[in-house]
Amino acid sequence: MRIELLDGPYTMRGAAPPPPGPAPAGRVAYAAAHVVADPLAGHSPGAPAAVDWEATLAYRRHLWSYGLRVADAMDTAQRGAGLDWTAARELIRRGAEAARDHGDPAALLACGAGTDHAPDAATLAEVEAAYLEQIETVLDTGAGVIIMASRALARVARGPDDYHAVYGKLIAHAGRPVVLHWLGEMFDPALSGYWGSRDVPTATAHLLALIREHAPRVEGVKVSLLDEDHERGLRAALPPGVRLYTGDDFNYPSLIRSGSHALLGIFDAIAPVAAAALRSLDAAEQAADPGERARHLAAYDDTLAPTVPLARTLFQAPTYHYKTGIVFLAWLAGHQRAFSMIGGAQSARPLLHLAALFRLADQAGLFPDPELAAHRMRCLLAVHGMRA
Repeated sequence: MRIELLDGPYTMRGAAPPPPGPAPAGRVAYAAAHVVADPLAGHSPGAPAAVDWEATLAYRRHLWSYGLRVADAMDTAQRGAGLDWTAARELIRRGAEAARDHGDPAALLACGAGTDHAPDAATLAEVEAAYLEQIETVLDTGAGVIIMASRALARVARGPDDYHAVYGKLIAHAGRPVVLHWLGEMFDPALSGYWGSRDVPTATAHLLALIREHAPRVEGVKVSLLDEDHERGLRAALPPGVRLYTGDDFNYPSLIRSGSHALLGIFDAIAPVAAAALRSLDAAEQAADPGERARHLAAYDDTLAPTVPLARTLFQAPTYHYKTGIVFLAWLAGHQRAFSMIGGAQSARPLLHLAALFRLADQAGLFPDPELAAHRMRCLLAVHGMRA
């Protein structure tokens, strides 16, 4: 099937994604999931978030069908970029109800708790109170808790001791192990200097001190700094039993292969392929024969390799606009009826970028219905003045 793109004709590969399957055994893998906007609602910047709940929950069921867990109400869901706390709270509640149809919400769903409903918090006590309100909301649903990085805390804290004081109270209050969250400034410039220092090695030392102090109550830490060497070093320094969840959407194949778990926005877009690769990694780690192990590792590498150019394009600078590409690919794949986003964020990436994502997603085998994907791509091009 040929389609005329901006830089010339392209012949689609048209390979079908892998089928659903069981959860991976060797790695815990979360897909950070996007929300589907109601395409008929007003989505001007700053307007209350209007969510298509049916399509949003259907997408989470799609992710669970592939054995992936869902990380919800996080930055991939436009948290802090249009998804207000009222909508996020409803998303957490509805997501937990949907998870019960598939099993234990605590094993299938983890949700972000932050301070975004209190942007004017001016003291550590106010930041802490805002966090606790959202943590309680998540706990009440039975889902796992991800303590998100806080813009308010980054603004108010005067050093690592302030982070330790606030996080110590939050971890103790949760009553069960939580996942911590380090989102680099390439994802959110307002988080520069998190953990009390703009120097990454110094900030890492502060984070490790916090985790070591509370290790029995820290299930893991999600790190999104796009620095493979740093992540490997941090992973090696964690206390036993504390997982490193890679949030590195550039280097995830090698990091997962070498021992990181996953909490990734790119897994929203590549769920079928990611799940198949993780099953190959399971087979490799369970194989007794070196030759069989090598074959399964090669299958893991070969399965994920075509997704890397897609991920690196999708997350290119300005990285925080990656959500536009995530939603675009979900629309092309038929998971939602419109390419529409909260706050009008579908306009955050240019047409040339979207055309590149179309090509790379096809090459990675991500379109269950290539004809539908091609039709929708042609419609988008026509809206922008290209003839079909």
